[in-house]
Amino acid sequence: MSTLLVVVNVAVLVALIAVLIKMQQKSFSFSKRVFAGLGFGIILGIYLQTAFGAESKIAAQTTDWYSLAGSGYVKLLMMIVIPLVMVSIIQAIINLEKASELGRMSGWIIGILVTTAMAAGLVGVGSSLLFDLNADQIEAGQEEQDRGLYMEENLGNLQDMSTPEKILEFIPANPFLDMTGERATSTIAVVIFSAIVGIAVLGLRRKNPEQAAVFTKGVQAVYAVVMRIVTLILRLTPIGIMGLMANTVAQTNVAGILELGKFVLASYTALLVMFILHLALIALSGLNPFMYLRKVLPVLGFAFTSRSSAGTIPLNISAQKNSLGVDEGTANMSASFGATIGQNGCAGIYPAMLAVMIAPSVGIDPLSPGFLIQLILLIGISSFGVAGVGGGATFAALIVLSSMNLPVALAGLLISVEPLIDMGRTALNVNGAMTSGTMTSRILGKFNREKFNDPKAIEKDIAI
Repeated sequence: MSTLLVVVNVAVLVALIAVLIKMQQKSFSFSKRVFAGLGFGIILGIYLQTAFGAESKIAAQTTDWYSLAGSGYVKLLMMIVIPLVMVSIIQAIINLEKASELGRMSGWIIGILVTTAMAAGLVGVGSSLLFDLNADQIEAGQEEQDRGLYMEENLGNLQDMSTPEKILEFIPANPFLDMTGERATSTIAVVIFSAIVGIAVLGLRRKNPEQAAVFTKGVQAVYAVVMRIVTLILRLTPIGIMGLMANTVAQTNVAGILELGKFVLASYTALLVMFILHLALIALSGLNPFMYLRKVLPVLGFAFTSRSSAGTIPLNISAQKNSLGVDEGTANMSASFGATIGQNGCAGIYPAMLAVMIAPSVGIDPLSPGFLIQLILLIGISSFGVAGVGGGATFAALIVLSSMNLPVALAGLLISVEPLIDMGRTALNVNGAMTSGTMTSRILGKFNREKFNDPKAIEKDIAI
């Protein structure tokens, strides 16, 4: 009987995939298909939760099959991340007139990312205080205690690495190893290697233009193929989002969310405030924030459901370049850096909220100026360190809490709502990267306003 129910559940998914394909054939807009996939996924997830329960065997077997659509799509995106980052950055630098332009571009992108991460820290502090969050109010079960022990064990690994050692992790000693994505810093390492290759070509162009021209032609050919692969994969976005969202909703710990509802509400309040701040920065750049929002929503929808900043890089680059009007080099750099540096949700809001929650448990006033100044500065610094150790928000929290001599084990109390909150954090991280790219392109005078104002550019992006 259980096998038959699983078959029926999978048949429903296949039927909904057919609906999404039919919508594409009837020329429904990409945005409409993305949000249709999101809606279908939520409905499927609620059905699995209510009909079978999150812990049931039928739900587990069904979500395994649904992973073919959701996790399979994420794997396809991850497959293309390193080739896309590499050839895109080489191509972008080759198109620069001077190598010095690369420094200005990188400086603005990283500066905006880190500054907004520190601002996100302040927003996290404010939300924690507004909702009166306190770690002492949360009861620790066995799962929470195990999570706390895990965090303490990982803290030992972090403390063994000095800041210079973390920075050295960015340097690609073996670029071919980093092309496999083996290390936590592989993406940044590939960015650095690709930048060096691009700068070398600029130098070669002055000394031996013929050889430089041959290499440039080869890179352009590879770039065209890679971008075509990206386009083919992006067309599967509505299906991937449906599979991811169905599994997320089906496996959600409803009891844990109800128990920690105040923390979830405080977290999403902070995320919303920071998102509005991003839109305000777009408006200050002289652009229509509503047009920006319309262009980025499909990308944010995927980031929300996948919980993967790295997996969103292809969509991020494509949307910036083809929908928002950001120049190619800035789009490539901001998407790559934003996946690992200055993450507003994971490295900004989350560590700040935990620090404010935990401080009273050890007799520290979270409103004291000394505590707040130290916290925000550490958030800015650690927003670089997250990429050096891998693990996203958990490791960002470990770095900040341990640096402030706060007990890291208490952060394990939130394990039951971690997936739900991480969805919003990832979307904010990706939006921070897109905001930094848009602002940098405007500042450097390379922005295509006509493309930004074209409401149909998002469809041209996917080339349907």
